[in-house]
Amino acid sequence: MSSLAAPQSLSEPSLETMPGLWHRSLLAWPDGRRDTTSFVNWLQGPGLYLDLRQPEGRPDFTGQNSLSALTPETMMWLAAQEGFAGELVEEDGWFEWRRDIDFQPKAIYSDIGRLWIEGDVMVEEGKDIPYIEHWHREPIGSMPLWAARLEDRETGQKGAIARMGSLFMIARERYCAVPEGLTLAECVAGAADMARAQEFLDCEISQGAVTSTGWFVQRSSLPFREGKSLAPARTGDLFEMQDQDRGGKPFTRRWEITDLRGEPLLDVLMNGVAT
Repeated sequence: MSSLAAPQSLSEPSLETMPGLWHRSLLAWPDGRRDTTSFVNWLQGPGLYLDLRQPEGRPDFTGQNSLSALTPETMMWLAAQEGFAGELVEEDGWFEWRRDIDFQPKAIYSDIGRLWIEGDVMVEEGKDIPYIEHWHREPIGSMPLWAARLEDRETGQKGAIARMGSLFMIARERYCAVPEGLTLAECVAGAADMARAQEFLDCEISQGAVTSTGWFVQRSSLPFREGKSLAPARTGDLFEMQDQDRGGKPFTRRWEITDLRGEPLLDVLMNGVAT
């Protein structure tokens, strides 16, 4: 494990070289605690990023095809997940992952860290919280590369999407507010009723693949979304994508594009061709 002080002689990443899919192999704390088993993927697009973090011990979700079908046990595992989406900025050698969307309630501290390279590992050291993370760039195609902030036309919910090569990530905030100063697990456990607990969990951060037959979710903070097709289409500044309500009924979600980074090559973007 690396020390908590960044060696001055090592090279430093930049916003220009950061785009890619990064997988975390280690989270280490000064008191000796370590996490090497959680699934953590961070997709960095041009400026905007999405991040999904899932603990080990995933339960069996067979037959639980919507929020309303979840059991108390599976709900508590879902509440232990983390994930965010927003913009990565750099100032005076510190990188800040600003969060437009956060799966957990709002954190007390900003997400700021210093990055440097050790061999084939990118090391992250926290500024306000003393942690070390090890990141590895995954081999995926580099083009097309684009990202966008979104807003649901009907509900006003924030969203985000990024694509690099044949991989994409998409995020959507929950509709309700969650109490600050608590974990999501505490919010779910203390919810007034099951419907409120489901609302607390209704935040999507998904990763998937663009194939010759469509855009398919492979891993998600809402496991019943896995295997589903987004079936995206675009008209002007509007994305239409397939979603489902809490009871599992499909509907078309209409996103307004509020901030587009890069050119999606829209003549082939929506038919699934990974160009």
